[in-house]
Amino acid sequence: MNIRKFAGIDIGSNGVRLLIANVLEEEGKVPLFSKGSLVRVPIRLGADVFEQGKISSENAARLSDTIEAYRLLMRVQGVEKYRACATSAMREATNGKEITQQIALRTGIPIEIIDGAEEAAIIANTDLHTLIEGDKNYLYIDVGGGSTEFTVYTQGTIRAAKSFPIGGVRLLKGKADDKLWDKVKEWIQTYTKGLKEIEAIGSGGNINKIFKTSGKKKDSPLTLHFLEEFLTQVSALSYEERIRELEMNPDRADVIPLALQIYIKAMKWAKIHHILVPKVGLADGIVRQLYLVNSE
Repeated sequence: MNIRKFAGIDIGSNGVRLLIANVLEEEGKVPLFSKGSLVRVPIRLGADVFEQGKISSENAARLSDTIEAYRLLMRVQGVEKYRACATSAMREATNGKEITQQIALRTGIPIEIIDGAEEAAIIANTDLHTLIEGDKNYLYIDVGGGSTEFTVYTQGTIRAAKSFPIGGVRLLKGKADDKLWDKVKEWIQTYTKGLKEIEAIGSGGNINKIFKTSGKKKDSPLTLHFLEEFLTQVSALSYEERIRELEMNPDRADVIPLALQIYIKAMKWAKIHHILVPKVGLADGIVRQLYLVNSE
């Protein structure tokens, strides 16, 4: 058996994640991906960008320190290849490129600012494909802090994909109006029209937390009814109660009801009653992509 290590850094609007994955290679067998370690630092870049249009000097310094720490973690764990990608907040920050250049000079780690289409394509490289059955229809919903990526799958192929500037942190800051919601609704209804027996697949830190709280077994779907009841429950709790009673991180406790609304609305618009939560994300897709490129 040969074990190789790859890493993905996901610089989102609500947090910065480092995934170090082990890839187990055995002759005659499909490579096995397993999570070696996952670290998340709650730097809310979106709070700066969606209100002020740029990343504050304080958060730029915190991000730089985080990337330097991740560099050291990757080095001591013997990571072979890595890639760092930034999404919605960095895309919109007027000083996004400047900050990535400063971090690259300090740490030696280049940060790529990717668009929504590439973000969705990278995530599609995860184990997501193992869930997509050729005779079924799916709406994939990836809710982040600043944007949500939607993908419609039919007969095992992508029918349509779209990124919308709507997410937990953006909603928290009141930066999504009714016109934007209408556009999301119109897109979902247009590309799911005529499709029967649609299931949803959800990803993102908020739906992962909800799934963990549900106590459901792996690969078991959550129902729309459960999500609506959970929203009622969590909305009735104060911010402090969510942290204490539901064991939520502080940067999760305030956005989770807002992010949950995106899943619920999308499922209702597509007339979906169940959602699968495979716990995959951008960092997982980065790792798989790196492995494929470096194993040809």
